[in-house]
Order: sequence, then C-alpha cells, then structure tokens
Amino acid sequence: MNKRRNGFTVMARLIGLVKPLAGYMVLAVTMGLIGHLCASFITIFGGYAAAKVLGIDVSFSLAFLFVSVMLFALIRGILRYAEQACNHFIAFKLLALIREKVFLALRRLCPAKLEGKDKGNLISVITSDIELLEVFYAHTISPILIALFFSVILCLFIGSFNIWLGIIALAAYITVGIIIPLITSKFSGEDGIKFRTKSGNLSGFVLDSLRGLSEIIQYGQGNKRIDDMNAQTDALSADEKRMKRTAGRNQAVTNIVILIFDLIMLFTSAMLYQNGKIEFIGVLIPTLALMSSFGPTVALANLGSTLQNTFAAGNRVLDILEETPTVEEISGKNEVTFTGASAENVTFAYGEETILDDVSVNIPKSSVVGIVGRSGSGKSTLLKLLMRFWKVQKGCIKISDTDIENINTADLRDMESFVTQETHLFHDSIKNNLRIAKLDATDEEIETACKKASVHDFIMTLPLGYDTTVGELGDTLSGGERQRLGLARAFLHNSPFMLLDEPTSNLDSLNEAIILKSLREQKQDKTVVLVSHRQSTMRIADKVYSVEHGRMS
Repeated sequence: MNKRRNGFTVMARLIGLVKPLAGYMVLAVTMGLIGHLCASFITIFGGYAAAKVLGIDVSFSLAFLFVSVMLFALIRGILRYAEQACNHFIAFKLLALIREKVFLALRRLCPAKLEGKDKGNLISVITSDIELLEVFYAHTISPILIALFFSVILCLFIGSFNIWLGIIALAAYITVGIIIPLITSKFSGEDGIKFRTKSGNLSGFVLDSLRGLSEIIQYGQGNKRIDDMNAQTDALSADEKRMKRTAGRNQAVTNIVILIFDLIMLFTSAMLYQNGKIEFIGVLIPTLALMSSFGPTVALANLGSTLQNTFAAGNRVLDILEETPTVEEISGKNEVTFTGASAENVTFAYGEETILDDVSVNIPKSSVVGIVGRSGSGKSTLLKLLMRFWKVQKGCIKISDTDIENINTADLRDMESFVTQETHLFHDSIKNNLRIAKLDATDEEIETACKKASVHDFIMTLPLGYDTTVGELGDTLSGGERQRLGLARAFLHNSPFMLLDEPTSNLDSLNEAIILKSLREQKQDKTVVLVSHRQSTMRIADKVYSVEHGRMS
C-alpha cells in the first residue's frame, strides 16, 4: 500500500469510476454549460441594451433584449439547481459504489494483507477520505468540462469581433483555469497526502486510547496520552493552516490576474477602435463578455489547492482498491467432500522470518489431532495455512487429497470452522453474533450449539437472554464468556473440520471438561485440530504433534 501517484493519474482513475453514471454526467455538463452561457449573456445583452439606449446601431430591439435577459435569468436559475442536483446525485451514488468496492477489496485482502495494519487509519479511509471524494465528483469533473466548452464558445464569440481579442480571451482562460491551478498544485507539494496521513494516524491514536482507557487510567498515563494527542492535533492544525493560506494566496492571485486581463481587453479593444479596426460595440461587448465569463475558470483556479486534499484522499482509497491480495479467492473447481487433511513438507515465512520449516502433519477423518509447542513456534500459523489465509512457500496443504489451491474458497469455508484465541463479537445481540456462523439457524440450533460450548446456562441468566446486546468488541463479557461464544459459533457452523486455537485457555477446568466432552462425543462426525498449551486439553487427542522452532516432532 501507500503507492504514490501524480494528480493526473489519480484524476484519471477516479474519473474511470464514473462510467456507470456517464449519462448523468453528460446531462450535468450540458445543463451547467447552458446555465453559465445564460449568466454571461445576461451581461452581454445588457451591454447591447445600453448601446441601443445610447443610440448605437444594434441588430436587436430593446424589447427582445429585455425579454431575453429575463429568460436567461430564469433558465440560469433552473439549470443551476438541476446541475447541482444531478452532480450531487452522481457524487453520492458513486460514494456508495466506492464504499462497496472498498469493502469488497478489504474482504479480498483480509486477513493476510490487513494483519498489523492501523485500524484507525483504515476507518479514516472508509469514512472521511471517501467523503472527501464528494468534492471531486460533485464539484470537479463537470466544472472542468463546463469550463473547457464554455471557454471555447466565449473565445469564438469574442474573436468574432477581432481575432486579437479572441486570443486575449484564450490567454486569460488558460492562465486562470490551467496555469494558476498547476502552479498552486506544485507549490502545495505533498501537503494533501501528509494531511490525510496525519489525520488517519490521529484517528488510530484516538481509537487506541479509547480501547486502552482502563490501562491508561490504571497506570496514570492520562496526561501523557492527552499531551501526545494535542501534539498530533496541533501538527494537523498547522498543516491545515498552511493549506488554507495557500488557497487564500491562490484566490488573491487569481483575482489580480482576472483584473489585469480585463484591463488588457479594454485597452486592446480601445486601441483597435482608435485604429478603425472595430466599432464601439466591439469595445463594449468583448470587454463585458470577458468580465462576466470567469465563473467556470475561477472554479478551476480554486481547485488547485483544494484538490490536493481530495487527491490525497483518492490516493489512499486507490491504494486499497488496487492492492493485490496475498491469496486470491478460488471458484469454478469441482466440489470437494471432506475425507481428511494433511500438510506435506510445508515451509512458510513471514518476510525473512521462517516460521514453519518442512512440517508434515496427517489429519485423518473422525480424529482429534493435538498440536503443542511454545508461543511463536508456528502452531497458529499452521491453522491459518489450513484455512488458506496465507499461501505456503514450499510443500502443500491438502484437503481430501486435493491441493488446497484447487478447492473453491466457498467450499473450503463450508468445510472448516476456525476458532481463534481472541473471539471478535459485534455490538449486537448474542443471537445475531452467533448467527454469523449460520444465518438461517433456528433458535433450537443456537441453543444446542451453546449447550455444547457450555455457555447456554450463562446466557439464560442475562436479562434478555439470547437477545442481550454485548458491548463493542464484546467488552461487557469476560474473556471466558467470549471464548465460549466463539466455540458456540463453531458448533453452530457444523462443519466437518474444526480448527481450534487455544479454545479453552480462558476457561476453568469445569467448563473445559464440558467442552472437551462435547468434542469427544462428536468425534464420529467431526475432525478436530486442537492447539493448546494445556496438557489436560490433549487428553482427548488421538495423536499429538509437538512444534519446536518451526519443526514438527
């Protein structure tokens, strides 16, 4: 992740996402273009009316000019509203599509590419960074196209009086709409990406502080934590202040440049009038036309600084969308029925650190295989390889004598249940937390699974029973209660192959005995890989492997 792209690359990739709504974008650009033309021609036709009153020969009647001005004003108002409504529809529809794409991307990347990632930073991308893209889709794409077409039309109109006046108008639009934004963007450098990164880091810091509030209070680190948070906030504020200063300077320069070009147009047209190249109307109308036509290009000039922040957000979103998963999902293979599993001469490393070295394990159907070893010896890693969360570097993992790389991912998930050392619970009812394992599970099936996990009696003591809501991350429950709910999920999933990583580490001996009894009773229907430090847990194992320094014995 964290790939750096230039602004044009980010813009091109973000515009590419508009394809599903291209028709609405064309409609928005058309309405915006006509609306801006109406706004400019209100001033232009006012100039013609003033010339008519002064007795200068004008092709249009006063009645026609006044009626036209009123129509232009009405059309401008209607189209301005319609254009903004259309742009915002496009923006919010695309934000929904982008969020869907980001969540799908995160699902593909999980868990291998997301292990160790700053969750606060990911939350910042999913929320505030995607929200910032609304500025791009609602206030950037169509304004750029509108400014382009509008400038061409106005240059042709002003140039119809004299080609030099048309050239001056073209130079003015290029300077205000292209040169100034590019210079501003260059001076801004990477301020935008730095700001978004620091903002994400601050989100992560706040999230960590909230989760560790008990420890912070216990060890008296509250003031230190607040000082660190204030330091990050001050740094973020300083960056934002610098960005706003750049935006203000950009606006001041833009207004000065517009004034200079207005004066150039006036003096040039006056000189051409003195030399008999144009009539007086050729001085009045081109000057008024240029003065009233900078709206679309000023919008582009203002983008020079604001887009830095938007492109930085887009860059972070694209990092996720374009990240290549460590493990791709597999589909289209023949369905496999579980008849046993094995690891054959498996070697695996996280980066340069070898975790498993030439490990072989045989897991017959309807057996309980135990794996013991010190922390960090690779026990949990082996279970993740059996789940195909990671790919082995050497050797192979087989399910039913079929290489795991040739098994549909959906089939693999149906065949396996994985209980980790830490059970994640959502801020929802106990019943809904359990139904993650089987969405259509009946109440009876849920109760049966909980009885096997020795947690049913506890649930029934709660005020709302299975409808009781657990706190965020299940923090209203003890570690043992969360662990038993994790086991209940595995029993409810009812897969033939269960992978249990320290499933009883937080339980007392009585609850452990009940759960081990449940596993033993299901031995004919289940195949279990049991990782544990406890020797008592290994009493139900048919065979026990020991892992030391990444090697099996």
